[in-house]
Formats: sequence, C-alpha cells, structure tokens
Amino acid sequence: MKRPRTKSEKQARLQRILDILDELYPNVTCALHHSNAWELLVATILSAQCTDERVNKVTPGLFRKYPTIRDFAAVKPEVLAQDIRSTGFFNNKAKSVVGAAKTLLRDFNGEIPRDIDKLLTVPGAARKTANVVLGTAFGIASGVVVDTHVTRISNRLDLTREDNAVKIERDLIDILPKEKWIAFSHQIIHFGRETCVARKPRCANCRMSELCYAEDKQA
Repeated sequence: MKRPRTKSEKQARLQRILDILDELYPNVTCALHHSNAWELLVATILSAQCTDERVNKVTPGLFRKYPTIRDFAAVKPEVLAQDIRSTGFFNNKAKSVVGAAKTLLRDFNGEIPRDIDKLLTVPGAARKTANVVLGTAFGIASGVVVDTHVTRISNRLDLTREDNAVKIERDLIDILPKEKWIAFSHQIIHFGRETCVARKPRCANCRMSELCYAEDKQA
C-alpha cells in the first residue's frame, strides 16, 4: 500500500485500522482470568515473560490457597515462589506480589488505588501493569498497554517507529482516541496471536493487508 502523506490520509487509515479491529474483536477483554482487581493485579504481575495460558492455569489454585490480600501479605516470598514456579522468574514475582499486598494494606486500606500515580507506588505495578488493572478492572483509560504484541504490530502498521515501551505508548496516546485506549491493546494482542504472529505473519488471511506496508509482510 502507498504510504499516506497528508494528515487526513493518515487519520483515515488509522480509522480503518480501528474499524477492522472492532469488526474482528467487538467485545474483547483481558485474557487473564480474575474475579476482582486484586486478582487481576496478581495475574498481570505473573504474566511477565509468561503466557496468559500458563498464568490462567496457576491462578485458580493460587487464589484458593490465598483467598485474600491479607493471605498474600502473610506468606513468605520463598513459599509463594514455589506456588508460582511454573510462571518463571518466580522469586522476583513472589517478592512483588507479597510487597504489593503489604503496600496495599498499609497505604490504601487493602484497596487497589484508581489513580495511576498511586498505583505505580505498588511493588510490581509498573506502567503496563497499572494500565491493565485500571483499564480492565475499573474502565479507567490511564494509558495504552504496551506488550510485545502491541510493540511488534504498532511498528508493522507504522503507528510508531519506536521500540521503547514508554515512547510507543506516548505515540499511541497521541494518535488514538481516548475511548479506544483500553480496547485497542486487547484487540491488538488477540490479533497478534491469531494473525499477525511474530515469526510468520499470516498476511494472506489478514484483514489489514491492504493497510500494511511492513518490511516483513509475507507475499
């Protein structure tokens, strides 16, 4: 496809991308299973360098064993690490989860803060995690979640030319309507798993093909 040059051409192309995502994934939501904001925070911490599928296998038993924030705050990190071992980087993740539980109890009465600056003070809640929790649990558009799928596909679709998550998020915030911030990431993640996969994108079956001029586009 010929690259759009004018602002109106770029906006029209972006709108078409958003329309296709809405058609493909109209009711998409976070793939991590959870029943409340705390469980989502834990699941998101565990999802770092791990598949959502693996996390969803671990968390049901984990939340039965530790049903409340106080239970997580009371467990020793080295004990929790064994419960989450299969998610990888389990020692660091255990410290983050226990630290998050203690911080929430001490500073926020055991509640997940609905302000991103406050949430970022919680161990394990870096910006990506905070955006996931605020967007999915509370419907608060605090920013755009940038994971490996969003990084890869946003570059392939020329929505950014950055490889740093903070800069990518800034670029996406600049061009996306705020009402799309939450859904966009979930839609792109599903699109990245089903069609625009990392090694061999399925371009022949891609609804975005006419809008894409990625260097690794498959014939």
